[in-house]
Parts: sequence; C-alpha cells; structure tokens
Amino acid sequence: MSADPADDIVAMPLAGVTGVDHRATTPVEEEVIGLFDDLRTPLFRYVLAFRLSSHDCEDVIQEVFLALFQHLQQGRSRRNLRGWIFRVAHNLALKRANSNRRSQQKQDASTFDEPADHAPNAEEQLVWNERRLRLLSVFDALPDTDRYCLRLRAEGLSYREIAEVLDISLGSVSEYLTRSLARLARADGR
Repeated sequence: MSADPADDIVAMPLAGVTGVDHRATTPVEEEVIGLFDDLRTPLFRYVLAFRLSSHDCEDVIQEVFLALFQHLQQGRSRRNLRGWIFRVAHNLALKRANSNRRSQQKQDASTFDEPADHAPNAEEQLVWNERRLRLLSVFDALPDTDRYCLRLRAEGLSYREIAEVLDISLGSVSEYLTRSLARLARADGR
C-alpha cells in the first residue's frame, strides 16, 4: 500500500493484469495513472449522478480505468480518451444503478453533501435552501438524458464529447441542454 490510496486503486489492478510489480510501470500504465489523476474527481462527481453509493462509485471508476488499461494494451484507438472514459463510466454506472435497483438495495436519496453555507443570517439561509430545493426538484424531474447532458457539461465536456458519451447526435445534445437550462432558469425566476 502506498501513501496515497488513489495510487493503489489504479496500481493494484494493473499489476494483476500485467503480472508485474506495480512499482515498475510501463508507458501505458503511466498514461492510465496520469488520466486517473486528471479525471478521477470529475468522474466521481458524474457517477454520483446515478445515485450510487460512494463505494459503488469507486468500484465503477476502478472498472473504467482497468478497461482503459486493457483497451490501450490491445493497441486500440487513443482518439478522444477523455470522452471514451466518460462513456465507459456512463455505461458502467447505468449498469450498476440498474443492478442495484433490481436487487432492491436502498440508496441514499441525497448523494451530494450540502456545501458549507456561510450565510450571515437565518433568513438568507432559508431563502438559499428554498431555492436549492426548488432547483433540485426541477433537476430531478428532468428526463435522464437531459440530466446526463447537464452533468457532463458541468464536468467540462464539449457538446461533441457529450454526444459521443451518450451516443446521441450533436443536435440532440444542444436541444437537451437548451431545454434543461430554460426549465432551470424559469424555476429560478430568471
């Protein structure tokens, strides 16, 4: 075990796949570890949108990077690896969420920690909470694809990358985002 548990998440599966000591890394392992370092947090936030537990999210992320390692080891395309990673995460998270639902495991309804609020008084806190709940209820009422588009866009993916991740047209991405943002703006009184 290394000082950084995140290193073990990637290094252990890679050592198991390659059969070599995880401290002696290959260029592919280095590339996967670099992508893991860059994308772990945005992927975790995205996978949380599927209302998975933190443990399930970590499992999905580990599966994504193991799949990436195998993908690269087999000499497959390196075109838009970021989009590829998000698409694999999307598919694995959907599969995990459906599996959890089928097995009737109870998931925590709120997967997001509420940000610390430094509101100077109770009235401002109440207004902020009401706004937050109103926007969350509108967000939760959006169709799945609309929510996925918003989440991916919030993670900084381009329209083209979102289209690839969700396997939809570029025009559909634009339509879903425009429609969703308009609904949220109306709910926010803008």
